[in-house]
Amino acid sequence: MDEFTRRKLMASSAAAAIGMGALGTASAADTDTPGAPTVRGDLKRLATTARGAEVTGPFVFENGEVLFSLQHPSRDNPAPYDTAAVGVLAGHRFDFNGQNDEFDELEAPRSKAAQGRVQVAGGEYDILVQAGDPIDGGDAKWGHPETPDGTDIAEFAGSRYGDVGTNPDMNFFVPTDDEGLEGYLFTNNETSPGSITRTPLSRGADGWTADHEAAMNLENQPAFRELGGTRINCYGDLSPWETPMSSEEDYSHPRVSGSAMVSDMVDAESGVGLRGGAAFWNRPNPTAIEGALGDLFEDSWYPQGTWALGGVEMQAYYLGAEPVDQDGTTNTTEPLGEGYPNRYRYGHIVEITEPTSEEPIPVKHYVMGRAAFECPEFMPDERTVYLASDGSSKGLYKFVAEEPIPSYDDRMDVRGTLYVARVTNDDAAANEPPAEVDLEIEWLALGTASNAEVASWIADYDDVTQVDYLETHAETDWQTDLETALAEADEEVAINGNRDYITDAEILEWATQYEERGPDGVDEELRRVPFLETRAAAKEIGASIEFRKAEGIDSLDDAKPGDFLYVGISELNDGMADDEGAVRMERVDGGVVYRAELESDYDVSTLEPVVVGPDATDRESIVDAAPINVDNVLVLKDGRVLLCEDKGNFGRSYTNDALWVYEPPTSLHVDSVAVSQEATGEAELTLSSVPDGLAGGRISVTLEHTDVAEITGASYHDALELTTDPTISDDGSTVEFQFADIEDEIEPGAMDVTLATVEIEGVGSGTTDIVTDVQALDDDEGTAIEAHPRPGVVVTGPPPIGGGTGGGAPTDPDGDGRFEDLNGNGRLDYDDVTLLFEHIEDDSVTLNADAYDFNDNGRIDYDDIDELYDEQ
Repeated sequence: MDEFTRRKLMASSAAAAIGMGALGTASAADTDTPGAPTVRGDLKRLATTARGAEVTGPFVFENGEVLFSLQHPSRDNPAPYDTAAVGVLAGHRFDFNGQNDEFDELEAPRSKAAQGRVQVAGGEYDILVQAGDPIDGGDAKWGHPETPDGTDIAEFAGSRYGDVGTNPDMNFFVPTDDEGLEGYLFTNNETSPGSITRTPLSRGADGWTADHEAAMNLENQPAFRELGGTRINCYGDLSPWETPMSSEEDYSHPRVSGSAMVSDMVDAESGVGLRGGAAFWNRPNPTAIEGALGDLFEDSWYPQGTWALGGVEMQAYYLGAEPVDQDGTTNTTEPLGEGYPNRYRYGHIVEITEPTSEEPIPVKHYVMGRAAFECPEFMPDERTVYLASDGSSKGLYKFVAEEPIPSYDDRMDVRGTLYVARVTNDDAAANEPPAEVDLEIEWLALGTASNAEVASWIADYDDVTQVDYLETHAETDWQTDLETALAEADEEVAINGNRDYITDAEILEWATQYEERGPDGVDEELRRVPFLETRAAAKEIGASIEFRKAEGIDSLDDAKPGDFLYVGISELNDGMADDEGAVRMERVDGGVVYRAELESDYDVSTLEPVVVGPDATDRESIVDAAPINVDNVLVLKDGRVLLCEDKGNFGRSYTNDALWVYEPPTSLHVDSVAVSQEATGEAELTLSSVPDGLAGGRISVTLEHTDVAEITGASYHDALELTTDPTISDDGSTVEFQFADIEDEIEPGAMDVTLATVEIEGVGSGTTDIVTDVQALDDDEGTAIEAHPRPGVVVTGPPPIGGGTGGGAPTDPDGDGRFEDLNGNGRLDYDDVTLLFEHIEDDSVTLNADAYDFNDNGRIDYDDIDELYDEQ
């Protein structure tokens, strides 16, 4: 009796100590937030879904036609809109001119008939394939996984993660011809076990058609089953080398609920009120744990992610486990043994290699960590990957491979470092409106490994079953008294954790060693922690695991530094709008779309809000016309962005979700430049687009620190006929331009319009911002162009060191801000390596650490010499 009373006390006190609520995190009501809604740019509604359906899986073909999934529509809709589907927006085609004036905006669906179907601006939704359609010679159903003996998973009783086949999401098309009009469509289906379907598509004179006969559920192929299959396949990406990347959105991965940390549970000597759903993965009938906890503890709680344990037992049947828990239409608590799925095999990025072969081969990129990954974004350098995780109190992640990923002969050899974001600016924690606050982020390294290493760590848990849950954690023999044994095991796991997997103590020991030795200095047996328990590990080292429903992330396929990475936060509440942590903003239930400018090494450091949704309390007329709960985002080749809603109702006069086209504002960009001392470089001043032409304007460019660099010259672009001489200030800090395009050389719709060039001379080592100020800027209609300023950075290199062959000041050959050419001869060679080695302790090196910190650890050390040598 005393123990039970103590448990009840722990349940209330531990949860109360960190502000946990029913949903995991305390969060204020969504009141009238300034700047909600806000759109920086132009926005038009292109399509609306049928009632009950999300807009998911957008894809744009090379010819400009658009495709998306009709996910879980209401069964009350008229056919065919009562069944999940994938279809093309027939009649609409993007011209890729960067402007939204190419189509008339779709009116909101007002009638019941309009709300029951998919509507498209200037066209129709042409359905290609629907859930349950016979495929693969009629032997299978589209989107339906099967057991090894061919039994449809839909035939089993028990908890599910959604109805089988009703949640199509990701769509990416891999062409097999030069025109991009024939090929294979790869579609995810959010279910457990997961489903990735390959459907042949071709376009003829009458539009796109699907070959159902030749379509196949990849999940039912042996290569997939050997990996444990996939689970909850959500959105994804098409890699630069044209392989589909499927995200396993395993919501059941949280080890702790909400903002709680493993250290909180250890300090409280109990996980009651704090522990997440992952602890109950191998519990018999795992989704029943919430009710069981209610019977055990007076102050029960909802372990975050428990609902997503639905379908875990279906995963076991898919893998071939004997369904001993099936009793007619009832799912019992008889424990499943051999063949039970390993929880660490899910929550990964799955690459479909050899996508056009007879049997595509899946590869799980285990080294990219585990989360409820909604989507990745593989950057054009083929090394950098950004990863967004759905749900509450989640992280933003980045992976950087040591070599381009397709260069590895064996994908299991892919090796690199996993990072997590930490928000650093005080404004983000000052309860300000999201529309007014950028998020400044830094990246914390979690660890370095290869796919093969992480796979070997995961394999250590392959034999864990539901039998182990009972035999590890219960004193009573489950074969004698299953009910009592299950209650004992639930109690023990709730308080002390599940000892069948990585323990709380191991995570805390990893975090302690991380703080003392850095990510690469932890004991060998602990290196697995950040890759298998990514979210829990990241929390312990101070990462910002506060993001809410990060459901979209994308950039241009050929993005380069200066372009943008877009991130969709479907709802800005819970961990982003509470009273703790690094992110504490005013709540906006309508969500926010951020963008981040790509830096020289495909890094990002600032997220700026560009689309802010409405408050839940806003009046109907506002929410009817504003984007709400943006989920997937897709950047078109002209820089516009498709925004897909997943909103439910949200107080609109219509219930339908919408597909919006966002046209970013014109930006005025000035180049970053690296120069040597007493040498000069050039920075161009460029407008990203001029939809309505350019009449003229007056603009100034300023260097903030003239002890680093000075402006020594300037010139106009040849297209500008009427100009005044550029005026440079006496101290070399500012130059002013005044111009007019009297000959209309710059036409409406022009992109990347260079206006002028600024000559900059290095004065002293260091960095200075180079910023623009628009006094006037007008288009051909006489309307002011509201150009969004994009500053640059000038890096002036250090003075000469040693007596190198070139004899000049060091230079930065690749423009990355590091001065690899130490001897000043204009190239990186072995002499530069020896020069750094010989003078590593000289003031000319140690006082210019930023210039020579080639391993990016914030100091000069001998590893910088190794890194420089490897760059040759």
